[in-house]
Amino acid sequence: MGRYLLRRLLLIFPTLFGIILINFVIVQFAPGGPIEQIIAKATMGQMSTTSAISGGGDAGMSSQQMEVSGQNQATYGLDPELIADLEKQFGFDKPVHERFFGMVVNYLQLDFGDSYFQDRPVIELVVERMPVSISLGLWSLLIIYGISIPLGVAKAVRDGTAFDIWTSTVIFIGYAIPGFILAILLIVVFAGGNYFDVFPLRGLVSENFDELSWWGQVKDYFWHLALPIASLTVSGFATLTMLTKNSFLEEISKQFVLTARAKGLTEKRVLYGHVFRNAMLIVIAGFPAAFVGILYTGSVLIEVIFSLDGMGLLSYEALVKRDYPILFGTVFMFTLIGLVMHLVGDLTYVFVDPRIDFETRE
Repeated sequence: MGRYLLRRLLLIFPTLFGIILINFVIVQFAPGGPIEQIIAKATMGQMSTTSAISGGGDAGMSSQQMEVSGQNQATYGLDPELIADLEKQFGFDKPVHERFFGMVVNYLQLDFGDSYFQDRPVIELVVERMPVSISLGLWSLLIIYGISIPLGVAKAVRDGTAFDIWTSTVIFIGYAIPGFILAILLIVVFAGGNYFDVFPLRGLVSENFDELSWWGQVKDYFWHLALPIASLTVSGFATLTMLTKNSFLEEISKQFVLTARAKGLTEKRVLYGHVFRNAMLIVIAGFPAAFVGILYTGSVLIEVIFSLDGMGLLSYEALVKRDYPILFGTVFMFTLIGLVMHLVGDLTYVFVDPRIDFETRE
């Protein structure tokens, strides 16, 4: 197992390098970079100023005024020296390969640079926003696993009954509802929309959070998380519940279960003493990968809708503004977390079933 862990740890570095290279190539050569956005804003500002001076159009303007307006339109382009200064400020005056390898060297030192538009170190922004995303992902998965596993076991034991049919109907209806649609619906109904004003509309804590008691802070924290977590979890029950049910059904039909029953063991001991361990192997071991999945994709829209300052919202804002240091920094962190969690998933397999040995796999 030690050699396998060493190989996986060593593979993290080339994988990170490849992903960073692909993202660098795609983002750096995509149109609408930070300099282009600054030029566009400056140009729009000049156009607005000229329009205000012109007094609302060419109608009624003298020939001399129209000539002045034409000269102003011709000067919409910025000074080349200013553009050169912007390129130097953002590092675009250097060759592409020099920028890339300089970024890689800095990343090896966990130096992600400073944000273009927030004037703060990227690592500081990431550390500040990471707890929000981890809170959403962790609590959502704990609720999904806490409900789906017992429900899947109950469905397997009652396979084909009315309970099995009705629960399947309910969880698949929830699965069919997109998380962001449910989030909007919950806001309209429970967050001061057209019906009730029970839950807060945005943020992870209240403004007076520091003034609350310890128990008050805990209640305030979960009060703010209630709607976002509900939006993330409702669609997540179906897959895990059906996976648990099918795993149990497969194990129940095996010979060792019939032998255990023939020995006179109670049904409870057969299910939880013999079947559960084997059936839960793929379910429990998949927890790290599921956590990464929610952290990557599930929480982005939820953070935007509920104005939660997490990694998803930070990445979205960086993408819109072309804030490359934040964009590359968050991609690096997401990739690193994903690779580590996949390794944790393999270790979980071994923990749940020590008979598994990855070193003997071909």
